[in-house]
Amino acid sequence: MARVTGVGGVFLRSRDPKALATWYEKHLKIKLEPHGSAVMRWTDEVPVGTGTTAWATFAEDTTYFGPGKQAFMLNYRVDDLDTLLAELTAAGVTVDPHREAYGYGLFAWIVDCDGNRVELWQPLPKAPATSA
Repeated sequence: MARVTGVGGVFLRSRDPKALATWYEKHLKIKLEPHGSAVMRWTDEVPVGTGTTAWATFAEDTTYFGPGKQAFMLNYRVDDLDTLLAELTAAGVTVDPHREAYGYGLFAWIVDCDGNRVELWQPLPKAPATSA
């Protein structure tokens, strides 16, 4: 049976697409191609071997996406959450002070220049298998 195997793209609607793309390039270091979009390759994953993509639905009245009627929220994998958050704070980006940590990673939230809440996730390395 055919099935979905991952996220193939993220597409954002914006009043000013060029400004939004530039914001993501500047603050989240998403490398834009000459035509204005980006390609993120799984071969770039950090730490190696942590590659997963989550997909979930939420109730209409969820507060997880922040205030407002945002219809979706993007989750971006990052390689150094603390350093990135410090850089974003210094640049004046709205950073939610709330943090969450789980066995599979660290989470934080920011707001982009269009007012969208964005989730940042730093995957943790998988524990090495031990033999008995």
